[in-house]
Amino acid sequence: MWKVDLHSHTVFSKDCLTPPAKLVAQARARGLDKIAVTEHNNLAGALAAKELAPDLVIMGQEIMTTHGEIIAYFVQEEVPRGLAPEEAIARLREQGALISIPHPLDSVRGSAMGRANVMAILHLVDALEVRNARCVRAADNLAAAELAAAHGKLITAGSDAHTTYEVGRCYVELPPFEDNAASFRAALAQASPCGVESPFWPHLASTYAKLHKRLFGEKK
Repeated sequence: MWKVDLHSHTVFSKDCLTPPAKLVAQARARGLDKIAVTEHNNLAGALAAKELAPDLVIMGQEIMTTHGEIIAYFVQEEVPRGLAPEEAIARLREQGALISIPHPLDSVRGSAMGRANVMAILHLVDALEVRNARCVRAADNLAAAELAAAHGKLITAGSDAHTTYEVGRCYVELPPFEDNAASFRAALAQASPCGVESPFWPHLASTYAKLHKRLFGEKK
């Protein structure tokens, strides 16, 4: 079985200072077989990481819609923020991407969809993220897992790493798959969520990253 972290960020996200090379090195050090680089609203970090480690990196994107975030894998073209969820999903479907909802029932995070918005588009997505290491309340991850099971959805899990410390904190174990969405989708049918939630301090690191970029600019 492979160990795959399906949610991570680099310096190409506004709230992260981790260079792609350091993310790749930490993923290998943690024994991950794959890691999805899922920047906020862009593909630049995923492209940079994929160039460094084509065998390791899954191209992804975390997209802020008008009703919260969605996350997609094997994305080929960037999808802009600010679209209605249905429009963002339609654009991702045109690319053949696999679509999940990250931290769907997180009761603390403002970017989470929440139950009402999730239920409105649940029939349009492939999966729910059922273990996110940045969920402050473990019960919110459990509720996501229960929702996925009740509606027969595939499951994803990831560290949501914005620091190297977080890489691999949460992940899925699943059979090996080829570097395409169809093979990945088949493997997810046998996925198991693993890992533990991170402590609170990485959230402070994200706040620091945003402040640092405002003061000193963004250096990739």
